[in-house]
Amino acid sequence: MSWLSRVRNSLPFAPRRDTPDNLWVRCPNCNEMLFVKEYEANLYVCPKCDHHGRIGADARLAQLLDPGYSLLPDPTVADDPLKFRDTKRYPDRLKQARASNPHCDAFTAASGTIEGHRAVVGVQDFTFMAGSMGQAVGQAFCNGAEAALQAAVPYIVVTAAGGARMQEGILSLMQMPRATVMTRRLREAGLPYIVLLADPTTGGVTASYAMLGDIHIAEPNALIGFAGQRVIQETIREQLPPGFQRAEYLLEHGMIDMVVHRRELRPTLARLLAYLSPAQVG
Repeated sequence: MSWLSRVRNSLPFAPRRDTPDNLWVRCPNCNEMLFVKEYEANLYVCPKCDHHGRIGADARLAQLLDPGYSLLPDPTVADDPLKFRDTKRYPDRLKQARASNPHCDAFTAASGTIEGHRAVVGVQDFTFMAGSMGQAVGQAFCNGAEAALQAAVPYIVVTAAGGARMQEGILSLMQMPRATVMTRRLREAGLPYIVLLADPTTGGVTASYAMLGDIHIAEPNALIGFAGQRVIQETIREQLPPGFQRAEYLLEHGMIDMVVHRRELRPTLARLLAYLSPAQVG
């Protein structure tokens, strides 16, 4: 400790103040320590290496939608339909996830505008049990699609998931065809369905509504795939190419339509909505 610090701390009118432990965050890609305020102002993108960090539903909705949007009601589903227990009871896992999240499950939908263009936006939150797809996620996705159908507006979904929720078994897998049916209804109504693939989008979500959009956008370097690389390599017994299952690789091979930096997502979506807006529908 320097002599200045010792003198300052000894003064009765200048008590020592503890430094909050949430002022800094470490970039998971380059390991640089980032000032939290600067990181948030940069849309949770590392200013050093441009790594796109994972963000929650509220932050994502605030980034994409104009102020004044309204959240759709959370669906009501059975919390533990199979009475599942592994190393911990499923209700206990849900309670733990909800204690650190403002929403009751991993999918949140809102109705609003993007630079004046009306849309319903649904966001999958990886921070809630790895964004896993259970009954609540499936129902929230369908409710968002239904709201878009009722309002005759486009439906935009931001995906980020580790796959189906194992604690709900077959009930989780049934959300795949349910969501697929809703995407077909949107298509029949002539309403655009746009998917933004965030890191990571894997498993049953990729096998259903994540890859059924009219337009697929991905954030830079997002992991997008069904099975993990190790499983694929052991199955085909070949070494996978560099960048396999990353957004840029999928763009190069025609699996997605564009890779867009987070700061450009809002204007890009606004342009797409202007092109695809169903003004003639109805």
